[in-house]
Amino acid sequence: MSFIVLIPARMASTRLPDKPLADLGGVPMVVRVAQRALQSGAAAGAPRVVVAGDSARIVSACAAHGIQAVLTRADHPSGSDRLAEACNLLGLQDQDIVVNVQGDEPLIEPALIDAVADLLQARPEAAMSTAAHAIDTLADYLNPNVVKVVLDRDGLALYFSRAPIPWWRDGTVQGAPRLPQVPPPLRHIGIYGYRAGFLREFPTLTPAPIEEAEALEQLRALWHGHRIAVHVTPHAPGPGVDTPQDLERVRRMFVS
Repeated sequence: MSFIVLIPARMASTRLPDKPLADLGGVPMVVRVAQRALQSGAAAGAPRVVVAGDSARIVSACAAHGIQAVLTRADHPSGSDRLAEACNLLGLQDQDIVVNVQGDEPLIEPALIDAVADLLQARPEAAMSTAAHAIDTLADYLNPNVVKVVLDRDGLALYFSRAPIPWWRDGTVQGAPRLPQVPPPLRHIGIYGYRAGFLREFPTLTPAPIEEAEALEQLRALWHGHRIAVHVTPHAPGPGVDTPQDLERVRRMFVS
């Protein structure tokens, strides 16, 4: 199965300005992400990988390393809006499979990209696909920065939340909660598969109250009745880059 990987990249990160161009072993971070994405799609050959940037500097940096990039508007409120514009710029057909890989994930596993694309292809009833892995520490379970997802019996998302879900009603001992065992809580991984037609439609959907309360854009799809298929991987993803501290940690991994 062929698919296209789109990587949204914007310069105006509040915690790490110019993040897409941060140096990782002599190569801009967004290029590192694209290079990892090019290793996916083993069954059908490397997929098409395109960076959707909000600055000519991003496009130029990608071109210097042989990575295709398109220049999108700088005023998009979210990455999905940016990718919807990229779909139009690239002339994608409605049924084309698009995998959204975040531009700050230079250690993304190519096999995870394949799994998300394959899952959407196999689940025609789903508008989107994504991924999750089991949470194995109480700290992560209780951390509001760790997004959780609960699935139905068919592996479709019921809800995403920053709260600890599912909550084990009888799991509190002497006032302290314990980590649920059945079902194990799942941490959502921020990678998404879409059909290009739905990706174009998504920005036109009215933002949902639950989306605004949780600050989780994927809840808009559930609110409007769309289904999200979830691939559960046994492996936690490599660290992303949100802060200067994250950058230094990941940068050390690229020192030869």
